[in-house]
Amino acid sequence: MRLPPSLQTLIIELGKLPGIGPRSAERLALHLVQTEIEDVRRLSSVLIESRERVCLCQLCGGFTESQPCDFCSDPRRDQRLLCIVERPVDILNIEKSGAFVGLYHVLGGKISPINGIGPEDLRVAELEQRIRDRDSVELIIALSSDVEGDATSYYLAKRMANEKIRVTRLAHGLPVGGSLEFADELTLGRAIEGRRQLS
Repeated sequence: MRLPPSLQTLIIELGKLPGIGPRSAERLALHLVQTEIEDVRRLSSVLIESRERVCLCQLCGGFTESQPCDFCSDPRRDQRLLCIVERPVDILNIEKSGAFVGLYHVLGGKISPINGIGPEDLRVAELEQRIRDRDSVELIIALSSDVEGDATSYYLAKRMANEKIRVTRLAHGLPVGGSLEFADELTLGRAIEGRRQLS
């Protein structure tokens, strides 16, 4: 059976969303065309409004509707801790842990010469501006542990090194509840290097 052209177009557009394969796109499209028209209008309105209102914070680069964002303007957050992440969505993931009470800085990517991305393409100058007037600060680098993440972390540690800046990186190792049996050599090696004293 051939689907109506507008339904085919809807499936194609939904399939462009991350994590939505052809079958999921088809199920979503079929659901939407069978939903009450007012519900679809409300969803459409919310999509457009969100896209128009959500922007990036001028200070940290995270998602916000106001300048500065809620994190940057919260006086209860520790101004001496600055967590460096690659993308705005990484802030949301760290916040879910409930373990971090400082501020954030989004780099907007990682150094990747093979893709033509150098330090000048990232928000490094903005990072330097943010720490310039502080008495002391700890930069917590929270980038992925791939080749580009390691290179970017090393670059930042070298560039920011001075007497009033402490540069640390998130520990890498075994996940909670993980078994040694399923851990790869690199993960085990990093877990051993990042070990902590128990008493």
